[in-house]
Amino acid sequence: MSDGRNSRKISEEQRSSVFARLRTYFIAGIVIIAPAAITVMAALWFIRLFDDVIKPLIPTMYNPDHYLPFTVPGTGFVFALVIITLVGMASVNFVGATLIGWWDSIIHRTPVVRSIYKGSKQIFQTIFSDKGQSFRNVCLVEWPRKGVWAIAFVSREIDGGEVGLEAGRAMYAVYIATTPNPTGGYVFFADRSDVKILGMSVEDGLKLVISMGLVFPEKPLSPDAEVKMAKAS
Repeated sequence: MSDGRNSRKISEEQRSSVFARLRTYFIAGIVIIAPAAITVMAALWFIRLFDDVIKPLIPTMYNPDHYLPFTVPGTGFVFALVIITLVGMASVNFVGATLIGWWDSIIHRTPVVRSIYKGSKQIFQTIFSDKGQSFRNVCLVEWPRKGVWAIAFVSREIDGGEVGLEAGRAMYAVYIATTPNPTGGYVFFADRSDVKILGMSVEDGLKLVISMGLVFPEKPLSPDAEVKMAKAS
């Protein structure tokens, strides 16, 4: 009788071990497949978006769908890249710069539209400028109340006089991103003494926000980078 019980016990342990292993394999598969699937779906959505908007504008003689028995995905995206590159090339010569200046002057004289155009242009110039940075540092601020800390990003250093406060007051323009979409958030101005600069890169800070606090930096910044952070704060 005892041998039978022991054999049943061993068999149950083996089954539970097999199920535990299968569960581990299943979770590992999700971790590998889910990010890849999300990336592919996002890329396909982006390509379809360009195809739906740009393809109807492509002349028939340049549209491969007109010559082939099947639809070529990504044609609108490629065409958009070519147009953007050609506009960039034209902007660096005299004629192109003159036309762009003429366009800017028209937009700046148009009510409502000029505010949208000027604001969006400044944003893209800041993001893509070689001399600038999207964000300077990752930081902690007490938000939304004292004693509760939130991950934020230092956009730039400012003087209090720039925002209607005392001139000479050392402050930061701080951006708090929402989770999991970091493009929505809050901008506020805080004294530098109220902002704690963290020893992590902006990329790691964004990962931390997007992952809802699940993905922390694998390693901190180097000692030299931490010194630079301390000087910046």
